[in-house]
Amino acid sequence: MSEVKNEAKSKPFSGVVTSDKMDKSRVVTVERLVKHERYGKYTKRRTKLMFHDEKNESRLGDTVLVIPSRPYSANKRFDLLKIVNKADDVAE
Repeated sequence: MSEVKNEAKSKPFSGVVTSDKMDKSRVVTVERLVKHERYGKYTKRRTKLMFHDEKNESRLGDTVLVIPSRPYSANKRFDLLKIVNKADDVAE
């Protein structure tokens, strides 16, 4: 048997971190375009996903890649794959 542990069964989602107030947990907003069946117009749809960030690396405004994983809690079902772009310092 070949061992491939880090192979994702589905493709990663890319989005922007919208909440970093929790310890080891973040919320990412993923935007996608959906085509209307009849009229063919594309509309934006947003999905908010909670993901696990073990080292608390990501910050508000960062662009990240997340992949599906085992359930960590009732809402948290994704893992941080990598940080694509770091956001500039956000004034608090």
